[in-house]
Amino acid sequence: MVHLYGMTWGHRRAIEPLAALDHAFRKERPDVTIEWRVRPLSGFEFDPLDRLAEENDLIIYDHPFCGLIDETECLLSVADVVSETGGPAAYIGPSTETYRLGKGEWAVPVDAACQVAAYRPDLLAGLKRPVPRTWDDVCNLGEHATKHGMSVAIGLHGVHSLMTFFSLCANLGSPYATDECGPDPATPAAREALTQMRRLVGLCRAPVLDWNSIRIQDALAESDDLVYCPAVYGFAAYGEADCRNRLAFGPFPGLNHAESDAGSTIGGAGLGVSSRVVNDPERCKAALAYARLAAASATQTTIFPRHHGQPAHVDAWSDAGVDAAFNGFFSDTRGTIERSWIRPRYNGYLRFQAEAGDMIEAHLRGDLAEANLLELLKVLDANCRDGGADDDGGL
Repeated sequence: MVHLYGMTWGHRRAIEPLAALDHAFRKERPDVTIEWRVRPLSGFEFDPLDRLAEENDLIIYDHPFCGLIDETECLLSVADVVSETGGPAAYIGPSTETYRLGKGEWAVPVDAACQVAAYRPDLLAGLKRPVPRTWDDVCNLGEHATKHGMSVAIGLHGVHSLMTFFSLCANLGSPYATDECGPDPATPAAREALTQMRRLVGLCRAPVLDWNSIRIQDALAESDDLVYCPAVYGFAAYGEADCRNRLAFGPFPGLNHAESDAGSTIGGAGLGVSSRVVNDPERCKAALAYARLAAASATQTTIFPRHHGQPAHVDAWSDAGVDAAFNGFFSDTRGTIERSWIRPRYNGYLRFQAEAGDMIEAHLRGDLAEANLLELLKVLDANCRDGGADDDGGL
């Protein structure tokens, strides 16, 4: 028998597709068992990959870790697996590109997400307002909702503040630089992004600076006074029929008025294979076979969506039945993810992501002036680009 250890994160979107996939994999490889361990969303965002790879054979993770992975080679390159499952064009938007860096392709895409809008269609209809297409529309909705005892909302705790800042800058055509020279944070786009984030926070009655992407979607689904969120890493599972109040999703309503669906910041998850398996040919063969099955079209269009998963394969995003099961999530957000922007992935970026998110949150709380924030971001980015290996991790 071959026994593999895996690490994923704690939500039914992540856990239940893997449990179903394990059952299917055992039919092909009855000699292989997989023990999945689970960490919370905060662990998915911040647990260092090189340490996880010392104890796990399979890891579900997000692409900002790729700089660390490329330098340490703690994971195996799975370029051959991606080619065997259809190549880059088989996965939505830049999903494959996010894991390709330096010496390898460090994951097969199994989950696709970016910042999109989430809302309660019943409450929006009750207010007799259309789905916002621009940030101005969002703020106008917020003012209208307030008059009727309701509110718009967003999750801006820590790293999620940074992600919204990134999305607004990218949407304005001035994405935060990813090259070795580093960015100048004090651009007109950055200042406009912060202005519009403050504007939105001023319209929110909920404790949005305490919420992450799961908490805001829980709140939308559970309450009857939160109508709309303009920027969240969408969880298609909140659109399923078993939810108390099904959410609907829409394009990111950015600041680019010429093209309201101009993209946001991509997230999602890939499946990586630890380099620790190379010393055991049977374990290595089994781990790669599992990755191949997880990323295959048949798996992504059946097993994943039937068990609350959020597939990355284009075939699933194009499947009308899958789309209907998730209340139109895939058709309504496809334009945004196809235009989405990839965060920096240099080794050292993850420290920036952790600390910069806290800084922007502090600014939105009124504890840090805009000029000071922008200067601190510039210094932090320079230090992180020069600082080598991370102590922290990504989304």
